[in-house]
Amino acid sequence: MNANPEMKPAVRTITVAHSPDSDDAFMFYGLATNKLETEGLKFVHTLKDIQTLNEDAKNGVYDVTAISFHAYAYISDKYALLPHGASIGDKYGPIVVSKEQYKPEDIPKLKIAVPGELTSAFLALRIYNQDFQYTVVPFDEIIEEVQRGKADAGLLIHEGQLFYKQMGLSKVLDLGEWWHERTGLPLPMGGNAIRRELGPELMKQVSKCLHQSIVYSMENREDALAYAMQFAREMPPELADRFVAMWVNDLTLDYGERGKEGVRRLLAEGYEKGIIKNRVEIDFVE
Repeated sequence: MNANPEMKPAVRTITVAHSPDSDDAFMFYGLATNKLETEGLKFVHTLKDIQTLNEDAKNGVYDVTAISFHAYAYISDKYALLPHGASIGDKYGPIVVSKEQYKPEDIPKLKIAVPGELTSAFLALRIYNQDFQYTVVPFDEIIEEVQRGKADAGLLIHEGQLFYKQMGLSKVLDLGEWWHERTGLPLPMGGNAIRRELGPELMKQVSKCLHQSIVYSMENREDALAYAMQFAREMPPELADRFVAMWVNDLTLDYGERGKEGVRRLLAEGYEKGIIKNRVEIDFVE
């Protein structure tokens, strides 16, 4: 019996989860708005905050997920890292801020509001020093927590890094600057991971589509930024533009050897200092 020539090849659904942040939204613009040829793959997007995504990844919930590199230590059996889509700061990174004037050496005396124990920002801060007290607060409430005196200092990720001075706070420590001075490497925050169960061929195909999406967004920056603005938590456009430029850069398109070495070094030091309990094999889909 002849196959019906009009029968279309089966469409394979790929579940993709990322945070509702302007930089993630910018990266996924091409895919989320069906601008790209995806060769029989249908991408279904879910948006959740990074702390929830880190927890979901432990259970292998999504085919592709944004994760903190710290969290990768606990999911590397289920997921490999994609070679693109990372948020990596070169000479800048998460910032510890305070209302009072503190110096970096004061950190052990402080109670610090942090955005989650599995975030890479928290890992980097604990590599710097493990003696501080901390409280976990949603990342977008940390500035307020410090302003109200509920914490001595706060660890800022996301756009708070750009406007904390306007909120009457001052910098105690930029972890990206400290990391670069110490290692010469960029400080990796988050990346995209893909479920190993998809198998090598499908992993490569998905990887290609995601890479094309980032390229498309960079080549159509104005449109991609307009799309990302709906996720920018009432940020003015120029601030969203600066934020996206910080975290979607050449290292996002391809880690390069410095970016990959930054990931290896971060997780290796976390292990050596006893923060991460197991040594982590870093595995990139090529």
